[in-house]
Amino acid sequence: MPRVTIEKDRCKGCSLCVEACPQQVLEMSLDINVKGYFYARPVRAHHCIGCRVCAITCPDVAIEVAVHGTLYHYFDY
Repeated sequence: MPRVTIEKDRCKGCSLCVEACPQQVLEMSLDINVKGYFYARPVRAHHCIGCRVCAITCPDVAIEVAVHGTLYHYFDY
């Protein structure tokens, strides 16, 4: 099962990852980080397919997705 880790103190609260996630795994927190921003957090981690779109979209490189040796095939060519 993929695991999404977000460094909350690196996040600037742009919510690009929340909008980009195809499975709605992430949402914005109601808490604030040390920079004074609302940060993204995983709330439906069991829905994560390990596509890494959130990590690719993050301009602050605050997101890491670990897939634990699983290879996902998104397209069947």
